[in-house]
Amino acid sequence: MKQRQANDNVNSNKRTTRLLPKQRPLPFEAAQIYEETVLHWARDQSLPPGIAVTRDHAYGPDPQQRCDIYRAEGAHDAPVLVFWHGGGWTNGYKEYVDFMAPIVVGLGMVLVAPSYRLAPEYKLPAAFDDSLAVVAHVTAHIADFGGRADQIYLAGHSAGAHLAALVALRREEAARAGIAPHAIRACFPISGILDLHHPEPVADSMEERIYTMVLDDETDDAVMSPLCWTAGNTVAMWLSYGESDSARVIRSNRRMAALLAWQPAPSGLHVEPGLDHFSTHTSLRDPGAPWYGRLAAVVKEDLS
Repeated sequence: MKQRQANDNVNSNKRTTRLLPKQRPLPFEAAQIYEETVLHWARDQSLPPGIAVTRDHAYGPDPQQRCDIYRAEGAHDAPVLVFWHGGGWTNGYKEYVDFMAPIVVGLGMVLVAPSYRLAPEYKLPAAFDDSLAVVAHVTAHIADFGGRADQIYLAGHSAGAHLAALVALRREEAARAGIAPHAIRACFPISGILDLHHPEPVADSMEERIYTMVLDDETDDAVMSPLCWTAGNTVAMWLSYGESDSARVIRSNRRMAALLAWQPAPSGLHVEPGLDHFSTHTSLRDPGAPWYGRLAAVVKEDLS
């Protein structure tokens, strides 16, 4: 581990300026504007003094199996937030998450931002397998970065929220991947796509893309839906979406919240006033965003 860490790109205050690998065009303008915004923040702003970042840390052999790790210099036994980027499983960069680093580290946490293999070259469950792998890697090695292996919190936006929820809910697969029981303390999906099933997707719609580009088999729409794995849930689950989010996101979050309310673990559903599918993430540039308050409260209660 020490040799691998020595080969990682560690920089204490500057954000990445390297060119990111080119991806397929995003399917609509709002997604393009969102990507331009968050990558601009990642490219053109500096991290505050006192924050160290290890970029492109490998958790697997594929070039997309990488993560960036942000922490306070000298961090020790800090709780860990793993946050997956969105992009409809076909697009997206871990650098989407970069702007959150000063705030998350300011909460006393280590932030891990993974990339994962993308469809259609790698269809689901590849991204889910990668998500299990990165959490298993984190629990095994995060002490080298000042984090606590038994205080892992999962989150993500859009498709990343879907992956975070699947890792939290599919406990048998998590155990087989090497994730210790009770290591995952809570999950905070943001604008998650929690139900992949659609009976009659419209041609050229986002729903159709799931069947034509994302799923390895169309019958996997159920097994790859977090909504179908809520029975017996033992991980605290705090869902959120925007008041002006997509109809599909709103519907699946409401249905999943109703199912989670019957399970052993605490859960809740929060509607962010005035926000849409993308601003539920970009609004987290504000340290006073309610999502951070909920995260901090849960972490504080766990540590106490």
